[in-house]
Amino acid sequence: MSGLLRICTAGSVDDGKSTLIGRLLYDSQSVYEDQIHSVEKASKNRNAGPIDFSLFTDGLRAEREQGITIDVAYRYFATARRKFILADTPGHEQYTRNMATGASTADLAILLIDARQGVRVQSRRHARIARLLGITDFVLAINKMDLVDFDRDVYEGIRDDFEEMLVGARVHAIPLSALHGDNVITQSDRTPWFDGQSLLQYLETVRVTRDLTQLPFRFPVQLVLRPDHDFRGYAGQITSGTVRVGDRIIASPSGRTARVNRIVTYDGDLDYAYAPMSVTLTLDEEIDISRGDTLTLEPPIVGTEFEAEVVWMDERPLDPGRVYLIKQSTRTVTAEIHHGLVMNQIGTVNVSTARPLVFDRYAENRSTGSFIIIDPATHFTAGAGMITNPLHHAAAVVNAPLSAAERLAQLARRAGSDAEAVEAIRKALEDLLA
Repeated sequence: MSGLLRICTAGSVDDGKSTLIGRLLYDSQSVYEDQIHSVEKASKNRNAGPIDFSLFTDGLRAEREQGITIDVAYRYFATARRKFILADTPGHEQYTRNMATGASTADLAILLIDARQGVRVQSRRHARIARLLGITDFVLAINKMDLVDFDRDVYEGIRDDFEEMLVGARVHAIPLSALHGDNVITQSDRTPWFDGQSLLQYLETVRVTRDLTQLPFRFPVQLVLRPDHDFRGYAGQITSGTVRVGDRIIASPSGRTARVNRIVTYDGDLDYAYAPMSVTLTLDEEIDISRGDTLTLEPPIVGTEFEAEVVWMDERPLDPGRVYLIKQSTRTVTAEIHHGLVMNQIGTVNVSTARPLVFDRYAENRSTGSFIIIDPATHFTAGAGMITNPLHHAAAVVNAPLSAAERLAQLARRAGSDAEAVEAIRKALEDLLA
């Protein structure tokens, strides 16, 4: 099994997330000698035995002092069979927002459960966040089995509880002891009743498919390039799908159409391009396109109202009476959010934006189905949202006639300088008023 696997960990405080990840890194020989010496030295100061595996991921001084994970700790490691990016996310309720950040790019989630405590409220909250963020593959790591004498009934009871919660997801439950290494790298003799794969064996072989090229084409425009009078290109990153020279694209939200004339890159022109490539597209017609518009091959969802799941990250509660900024893809608009939330709360809200957005449901496309909420007074990222459904959306009107304001804007964009733009608009206004 080749390819990169993005993993996040989740669970309640003291379930042993950092210890498990440290053990995984240590036993798979994915830490350097100087890191081992540093951790061994720090372990002596904590009376944690010869080595405290949690210190391989608890990198902040406050984390080591308190014995908890506060920030998201990213670790990169590889085995002979696969490469991994691992996010060790906080378990404390106060840092739920950090957990959502770590899970937002993950392909698979490892949910840690203390065998003595069973399924707790925070464990359920993390499982819900992971499902909201589109994760469908889970490892249910039932940890500290050594403290319950590797009781099979305890393992099966917790496994059955979680399978009811994660309906529709693929769950691989593993009884383990992170401290002693049981079922972390290899199967343990202390669980003869468990015939499944160890944690590392499963991570090396699990098939997680997220082929962006199989999704509909989405190209949010980041920049309009005009190096001279003869070239007009639209630069950005293809977030999903494939585009070819000759394809007829739709520029939304305006709904204007044109054909792709060239696909330009630093290394030369291409016949086709696909996600996640960054390219510049030129069209056979000069239509009004600017930063924030999205190019597609079929009519997308265009609307100003949608339902979303929001994780609120700001200490200041979400106020339905305030106007916020919504940044979705490359477009930023003002919006009202018709539901109050407090920090670390997850809730369903209705959002009304001042200008149309081009979006998909998050379950269908992570990139165009997600957004962040910005406090306009502080510019703090106050929340993160996943669009679940459009509300009263209207599809873009294809080839609708340009309004007077749109024609003036198009003239200004075509001009080679500010002076030319002023002159072109002056003449157009004279014609309109004649």
